[in-house]
Amino acid sequence: MARDTGPQCRLCRREGQKLFLKGERCLTPKCAIDRRAYPPGDHGRGRQSRYYGVLERQFRIYCEKASRTPGVTGENLLRLLECRFDSVLVRLGFAASRSQARQLIRHGHWTVNGRRVDIPSFQVKPGDVIAAAAGSSAADVIRSATELTGQVPAWLQADHDSLAAKVLRHPERSEISAPVEEQLIVELYSK
Repeated sequence: MARDTGPQCRLCRREGQKLFLKGERCLTPKCAIDRRAYPPGDHGRGRQSRYYGVLERQFRIYCEKASRTPGVTGENLLRLLECRFDSVLVRLGFAASRSQARQLIRHGHWTVNGRRVDIPSFQVKPGDVIAAAAGSSAADVIRSATELTGQVPAWLQADHDSLAAKVLRHPERSEISAPVEEQLIVELYSK
């Protein structure tokens, strides 16, 4: 499995905004954006989206799937990315960052509809019930992440006491706070 093992704060600086890749550190004065609000390196500004932490090949597959789905392709793409299991855990506040969510999922600490799921790219659907696995040793880590949570989106319902949640519906574009221009992405990948 491929993954980005480089410096996470460098990605935030390259994008020019907080991507919350380091979890709690992004909320402190130690955040790289607060200390150095300029892009890293000597040359140019690369403007790729690293918000969801998806590699190029998988992102292309999401673009193709979004174009085959009826409706607006850009909104379909963002909906697919938001409905990834790791993204949903971050939105619910059960993980401080996407990398922490991926680790909790890969180690088998979560179930969907009573079945253990260990694939971060698993697509959740309306009506799915997400819960921490019975006897999970990561309950303390999950509870500490819930303390950082602001507000759960309207398309999700969370119970932080029992570490369970439910997907009520698919998200609308107005509910997705990703700092991307999806139309430009669709134009790039439609070539």
